[in-house]
Amino acid sequence: MINLSSITIELILSLPYHEVMKLNSSHFSTILKCAAAYNLAWGAWVVLFPNLVFDWLQMDRPNYPQIWQCVGMVVGVYGIGYWIAAQKPFIHWPIVLVGFLGKIFGPMGFAHSLIQGTLPLKFGVLLITNDFIWWLPFWVILKANWDSRKLPGGGESR
Repeated sequence: MINLSSITIELILSLPYHEVMKLNSSHFSTILKCAAAYNLAWGAWVVLFPNLVFDWLQMDRPNYPQIWQCVGMVVGVYGIGYWIAAQKPFIHWPIVLVGFLGKIFGPMGFAHSLIQGTLPLKFGVLLITNDFIWWLPFWVILKANWDSRKLPGGGESR
């Protein structure tokens, strides 16, 4: 199976900054559709198999897997939002902003839990695909939206 999100991210990372900023709405739609597919798949996986990640990481299963399933549901709902945003990224940029903030605050919460000793470091592996790989693409989308608002027409017609 081809992982479109990693291909898109590798493409972005391989471009110089000035070329990254030349990406357009079509590129942003592709990124957001990849994010949507990933979030919908990951969310469904967690809802249907809430103990699997803990088994894989050789961690104790949670006492209340329903809480973890709620996390999966929220992630899946973000996927729906990203799909909506993919239709018109320059109009639905607030959805990207909310997702970006979640991808920043999630690792901050993990760091707090790590410091408190309530989650082991190995749990952080989930941050790679759930958060870190999306930081640059989401930032580029938000930056391009911000820059477009400085232009005549404000970018709303895109």
